[in-house]
Amino acid sequence: MNYKSIFKSISILLIIMFLALYISQATGYYNYEAEKKTTLTKEAIIQFEEDIKEGKEINVKNYLEEETNYNNIYTKAGRKLSSIIETSFQKFMNALMKEIAKTVNDK
Repeated sequence: MNYKSIFKSISILLIIMFLALYISQATGYYNYEAEKKTTLTKEAIIQFEEDIKEGKEINVKNYLEEETNYNNIYTKAGRKLSSIIETSFQKFMNALMKEIAKTVNDK
């Protein structure tokens, strides 16, 4: 095996993953998704106010939009793969840091 090419491939993959996460954070994608879950639509607010005026019983579930459930075999496989990658990356980084610490302490 050529360790240099394996290291180069892993390094490129890590850089691409970092850039993807950084861009998604910088563009506010995660903030948008979180905000979307916590806010009501304008129509739901109007309906809520009308129901209060009419004295109807209030149930929060009546005003929230139902989220589409995307769980299927592919998303489950993706989560499993993500978990495996996370565990492997964590082990790799721990081993790498131990080797770096050992090298620095030996000098």
